[in-house]
Amino acid sequence: MNEDQPPSKLPFLQRFKKQFFHTSPNSSEDLLQVLKESEENHIIDSHSRSLIEGVMQLENMEVRDVMVPKLKMVMIEHNTNAKELLDIMIKSAHSRFPIINSDKNKIQGVVLAKDLLGHLSNEQKKEFSCKEYLRPIVLVPESKTLGALMRDFQQKHSHMAVVMDEYGEIAGLVTLEDVLEQIVGEIEDEHDLEEDNIIDFSGGRYLLKGHTPIEEFNEFFGVKLQVEGVDTIAGLVIAGFTYLPEQASEIDLQGFHFKVLKADSRRLYSLEVTKN
Repeated sequence: MNEDQPPSKLPFLQRFKKQFFHTSPNSSEDLLQVLKESEENHIIDSHSRSLIEGVMQLENMEVRDVMVPKLKMVMIEHNTNAKELLDIMIKSAHSRFPIINSDKNKIQGVVLAKDLLGHLSNEQKKEFSCKEYLRPIVLVPESKTLGALMRDFQQKHSHMAVVMDEYGEIAGLVTLEDVLEQIVGEIEDEHDLEEDNIIDFSGGRYLLKGHTPIEEFNEFFGVKLQVEGVDTIAGLVIAGFTYLPEQASEIDLQGFHFKVLKADSRRLYSLEVTKN
């Protein structure tokens, strides 16, 4: 391509490189600054910048930061019959279900709701068996990065993984949607609207959505946090920093320790909190 061609006619990546990459960025901070300048110069829009920042964050976040804790998991015993299984599927509105042994300490695999529905729609006379439709499930440690988990999902053609702690016990569950939400923001549907803003990870750790009202936080923890002119936990944390903090930033406020789990250049999406 002719290098004398006006920048506006060049493909996006070439324009991006031509204008900003006179020298290569030496750190993620340098690259974030380049993204900020490219948005200010209308080379990318704010949404594109947010997506790129979200992808960059994947290598800095661990599975434990986004997983559904064990207490919130919907697990099914291997000998559950079709009617009980169907009732659980309808009530939970999930599409994939980890199958556990009778002692509830070992994951045997995963069963898909569509397999049960297919079995029932075919009016098969034999009883539905979880073992017959059992599919392998990905097991990952809590410390695995979200970037590495995403690559696992791609290579193993999986949408869900069970998280194991350092003692080999079930710690929680993580899905492809959990990872994608770190890039594109919350992916909500009619069922997500019913989810809690505060999730107990056990061990004194709690996951908070940034839009959690301070009033709800106070009621949950039995405290009286208050900041003038601020209504949400995200607002409280931003007020504590006096600026919009980056992902992984930490701060102590009014007896609590807050860690930013997901943020972009415009807002805080999720935080981890522990009591001091």
